[in-house]
Amino acid sequence: MYKYLRYVALALLHLLIFDGNAQQSEKISLTHLPYIQGLTEQSVSILWTTNLPATGWVELAPDDSSHFYHTERPKYFAAAYGFKKVGTIHQVDLTGLKPGTKYRYRVYSQEVTKHVGVNVEYGKVVATGVYRQEPLSFVTLGPSQATRFSVVNDIHGRSDVLNKLLDLSDLPSQDFIVFNGDMVDNLLSEQQMFDGFMDTAIKRFASNKPMFYSRGNHETRGPFAIAYPHYFPTPTGKLYYQFQHGETAFIVLDCGEDKPDSDMEYSGIVEMDNYRTQQAKWLEAAVEESSYKNAKYKVIICHMPPFGGWHGEQEILDKFVPILNRSGAQIMLSGHLHKHIIKQKTGAVNFPIIVNSNNNLLKVNLTSEQGSFKVIDQQGKIVDEVKIKPLH
Repeated sequence: MYKYLRYVALALLHLLIFDGNAQQSEKISLTHLPYIQGLTEQSVSILWTTNLPATGWVELAPDDSSHFYHTERPKYFAAAYGFKKVGTIHQVDLTGLKPGTKYRYRVYSQEVTKHVGVNVEYGKVVATGVYRQEPLSFVTLGPSQATRFSVVNDIHGRSDVLNKLLDLSDLPSQDFIVFNGDMVDNLLSEQQMFDGFMDTAIKRFASNKPMFYSRGNHETRGPFAIAYPHYFPTPTGKLYYQFQHGETAFIVLDCGEDKPDSDMEYSGIVEMDNYRTQQAKWLEAAVEESSYKNAKYKVIICHMPPFGGWHGEQEILDKFVPILNRSGAQIMLSGHLHKHIIKQKTGAVNFPIIVNSNNNLLKVNLTSEQGSFKVIDQQGKIVDEVKIKPLH
């Protein structure tokens, strides 16, 4: 018996030593490259992740002819309350930027290996490359003769479909991309979220071109759903927000769930009705902003449409639509139903609604003369088109 216990103890010790050495040998790396969020005319959030706890910062450079290594670039840290943040998800908020201006950037992270008392020990630094490749870049929103963007929705983790639709969007000409909800079935973990669609987005455009996200009802499900706001920050700090580009004002709404809060599917963990009531109060103030009131185009983005008869859809109709009607909203872009529907304005809803299917791309071009919303299938065929006129 003694020999058996001694053998077990030695085996456990060997495993502990091996595991400790394995942990020590793990090197810090950028697990998911940076992506652009919350872009406005004067600010932006840049996010990325690492495999080990670290500090993070961004170096920013103007878009001039100089090499990124030409001079010392200013550093902006992921920080809060006077402390540099230590973690594996990094967010740097850049403010005081110029409208309609291109900036180049590089992200860095330095591993924090130990923090005991007032002593902090650091490990190696990792960063995006600027030596043999162009630095990453973004362009702030601002004055523009036209506003061009594409919308995808209800991808449900089908990264192959997302790739096909992005192929049809003519990405270089787009100002931004809209993810209009249900990009996954459920949010289970960080890795599942990135595998499902975010790694594809980063590879295709999101490190240099912004994405605006309207949360769908499936992003509210799963144990990782509560972490969603940490990965997709907005200018308001809420999951509903507004922004402007060129002569177009956008309001992005958070639809919430589609069934009553008491439904067994939610296991008592949601409070969406009260959340939508709070959102409606914000919306009352948002439509009074001069940037919205004076815009030539007023576009509303909301994953669930205000029709269909389900509880969440009825809540949107009752709580949001009367405010939007009074505000002169011109069109709503939705998804959720997994089929293509264009619902013309009615007595209850004073604007048309485009429900984009889960397999089509919605490609939008808003100029001083006309607004065009083209629905395109995966073969590149134009399925339908809605046109609107500027307000003034």
